[in-house]
Amino acid sequence: MSEHMKYILPLLLMLVSYSTFGQQHQLGLRLGDPYGVTYKTPINDKFSLEGILGRGSQNSGQYYRRTFENNRPVSSARYYAHQVSGAFSLQARGIYEEAFTEDFNISEGELTVYAGLGLQFRSVSIDYYYSTPNASEDAPELVESRSNIDFGPEVFVGSSYYFEDLPIAVFVEFGFLTEIVDRLHLKGQGAIGARYLFGK
Repeated sequence: MSEHMKYILPLLLMLVSYSTFGQQHQLGLRLGDPYGVTYKTPINDKFSLEGILGRGSQNSGQYYRRTFENNRPVSSARYYAHQVSGAFSLQARGIYEEAFTEDFNISEGELTVYAGLGLQFRSVSIDYYYSTPNASEDAPELVESRSNIDFGPEVFVGSSYYFEDLPIAVFVEFGFLTEIVDRLHLKGQGAIGARYLFGK
């Protein structure tokens, strides 16, 4: 079993176990940070669970440089550059949602506002390029490959609009991820997207 699969399987099992309580499931695409496939299933009229599988943005260059300098491959290593690849993101979230259709005098469809908490896992592969003070000019380039993992709780708020005659909902949201693994780090993130509603 791959490293990522051990995080994906528990999430899928959790979603399936709750799906029998749902009245209408939602499957769609999320564009933003992270971006990917979103699956949302209700527990009751106001609470739902969501799983998101996709890719997240990389952190700043200064973030990765500081990570390298805090853990040099040799004490004399001097950072030169880095390259990030293989971004992966997995989220499991609980959502509370309230209808605000009448408050905004909307005649068709339904407008909701939601907030929630979740856990987020991110992983990227990094190639660090560095030199040492005593290396000769024709010495081979020094490279160290690492995996950087971000994991922690997230909080978010957003709004959804459910169309009257189409089984489609669109949404926009904004939130924060607090990284607690590797180092303490606060990251803002947001997204827009759409989901297809199915099942009863």
